[in-house]
Amino acid sequence: MEQFRKLTGVAAPMDMINIDTDKIIPKLHLRTIKRTGLGKFLFEEMRYETDGSEKPDFILNKEPYRNAKIIIGGDNFGCGSSREHAPWALLDFGVRCVISTSFADIFYNNCFKNGILPIRVSKDELDALMADASDSENPELTIDLEEMLIRRPNGAAISFDLEEFRRACLLDGLDDIGITMTKNASIDTFEEKQKRDQPWLYTAAAE
Repeated sequence: MEQFRKLTGVAAPMDMINIDTDKIIPKLHLRTIKRTGLGKFLFEEMRYETDGSEKPDFILNKEPYRNAKIIIGGDNFGCGSSREHAPWALLDFGVRCVISTSFADIFYNNCFKNGILPIRVSKDELDALMADASDSENPELTIDLEEMLIRRPNGAAISFDLEEFRRACLLDGLDDIGITMTKNASIDTFEEKQKRDQPWLYTAAAE
């Protein structure tokens, strides 16, 4: 998983509450188990007409938001079904951070497993960031995970909180498998001891 330390990029304002996972990635695209290729279907129903042409009023179809790395969303972002394809689609599009006042628990957890940083802020802070992102002349924010700060275009900064374990995993680029692999030495030691103490287990497995 790619490390997340400091991100500077265009923030796209999506001032809507209850942006659910079906809006993020429709169920039609859940047949794949690949984490790549879903970015073109991100927000498909809001982003495209039935004939496949772009809806000109949708934020990600406008400049400079076509290259958004950050989404500023309304309350209860990521609600709905538990599909992990939602963060896959965001990441494949290029989004590494989502900021809202609240997230659905499963979506929130899935973000960390895929290298996306979800940040909770207050309503007043969200309003300020939404205004920043809505300024198409300068909609860039900097997310500093080491300092746990959101740096705004006007030079001000908003601090945020994050559980230290989650923060460390993002800084080091560790998903669940990566965390397990950090225990390789202990795993090897256990396996060698088990081979000595219970060799019949390995004999049976070989047969």
